[in-house]
Amino acid sequence: MRIAFSQVPEPVTYNDGTTGPNQSFPYWLVDRIFRNLLTDLTGNTHRAEFCIDKLYSPDSSTGRLGLVEFRGFEMPPHARMSLTQQLLLRSLISLFWRKPFHAKLVEWGTGLHDMFLLPHFVKRDFDDVLDDLRRDGLRFEDGWFAPHYEFRFPKIGELTRDDIRLELRSAIEPWYVLGEEPAGGSTVRFVDSSVERLQVLVEGLVSDRHVVTCNGRKVPLKSTGERGKFVAAVRYRAWQPPSCLHPNIPVHTPLVFDILDTWARRSIGGCTYHVSHPGGRSYDTFPVNANEAESRRQNRFFEMGHTAGTILDPVEEVNADFPHTLDLRLPVGGRV
Repeated sequence: MRIAFSQVPEPVTYNDGTTGPNQSFPYWLVDRIFRNLLTDLTGNTHRAEFCIDKLYSPDSSTGRLGLVEFRGFEMPPHARMSLTQQLLLRSLISLFWRKPFHAKLVEWGTGLHDMFLLPHFVKRDFDDVLDDLRRDGLRFEDGWFAPHYEFRFPKIGELTRDDIRLELRSAIEPWYVLGEEPAGGSTVRFVDSSVERLQVLVEGLVSDRHVVTCNGRKVPLKSTGERGKFVAAVRYRAWQPPSCLHPNIPVHTPLVFDILDTWARRSIGGCTYHVSHPGGRSYDTFPVNANEAESRRQNRFFEMGHTAGTILDPVEEVNADFPHTLDLRLPVGGRV
């Protein structure tokens, strides 16, 4: 991608100070440079987050419509949220048109799926984008996107024990497309939706004394840069479908979280989260609206269920590739 960007020439600057496209660079060359990079994991250009099939393809007239499709957006539940998204896109296009971005691309590696699937890091990164727009004179307010944040990362629940606040919030978990298999007289590809991820955010923690565990395993909390505030992710199998990756790994729920006092070797409190109905039933219908969905989610969270008795310090689990994530599918120690 770095090499591809280096092949695009700078705009031409005219005598009056304005800029324009470089006429020596044919429009169709943009399609040739980027089309094989802007694809999904299967190589499909039409399902890429940035789809340029209709920008200026030399293959057909229908591919030269000057359109760029943004396919990475989730449909918001309200028209005003959609308008805010459109305003954001128009503002970013205006900013980059006047001030092209020349900084080098960052090689995030596995950090892209370790940090930026968590609400905390997504919001911090998004706030930086809004700051850039404000510095350019575009007066965006953080509160405009608060509904988007709560909609995409709903809060599961929280509890406070001994001035320590623990919050659980839904995070992003990409679902893998499985291999082809016959079904119903045709060939299908299932999606493995059995693995989920949540964020653990803790405030008021004394790092040398307190530890947070999930199902008895230590959560790898990392400092957010604010005193006493830590964040981490827990990746777990929520259910066990007939077609999935690693079918022999059992379901990890309910998830039991403990705030351990390592000095006293006991749990000072905890909570329990059920992915499905805590009574073992299945919901017969989909939630009617967001209020019912939130009510179901709250009914699956309990500010109780912590581990009783004397507890020894849990084993330190270090995963160099995903230091912010406790993956319950891995054996104790974090490696296979």
